[in-house]
Amino acid sequence: MSTGYNNNVSERFAQLARMRETVFHARDLANLWGISNNNTLYTTLKRYAERGLLFRIYKGLYSIFPAGEIDPLFLGVKALHEYAYVSTETILMEAGVIAQKINWITLVSSKSKKFSAGGNAYLSRHLADKFLFNPTGIENKGGVFLARPERAAADLLYFNPSAYLDGANLLDWKKVKIIQKEIGYPLTPKYYDYSKSKRRSA
Repeated sequence: MSTGYNNNVSERFAQLARMRETVFHARDLANLWGISNNNTLYTTLKRYAERGLLFRIYKGLYSIFPAGEIDPLFLGVKALHEYAYVSTETILMEAGVIAQKINWITLVSSKSKKFSAGGNAYLSRHLADKFLFNPTGIENKGGVFLARPERAAADLLYFNPSAYLDGANLLDWKKVKIIQKEIGYPLTPKYYDYSKSKRRSA
């Protein structure tokens, strides 16, 4: 293989290193490397994948690391290629509010979509922009937006007002109500005294 080709590859991956990113969309790589022809782009990416320089994670999504070494939450958001945050069942299961094991990672975005990437299953629920971009109860952890448990509960009850929450008493329902009001979600008053009723029946 020519020295010129190797120098070109080295320069391209030096550009990736300077970005301090690990996961890239094909179009981002095309812009970074100045490749305007789609056939050239995908031939290049296929060649790099065959050489183990890049790993194809999902359609149009590549990484410098194997899928198993990437945070599944980060991977799901990157695969959607738009603003999204982790919420509903995934967050509530981790908080002990939902006892049933959920076999997919639940996201909220402007897309309604089920997909798999890197050996992980994902479910993205569509949320209108006026709610989606309200930051109440959402935090950024390591570049991934995560709903706090009370925001996740508010989201889930918006999508499914009759959802059953095994550990509903673990949530601060005053915070849930505040979040619902701030976002503009319908209120769910039957849950607000949940902790009190659980204590009375104990």
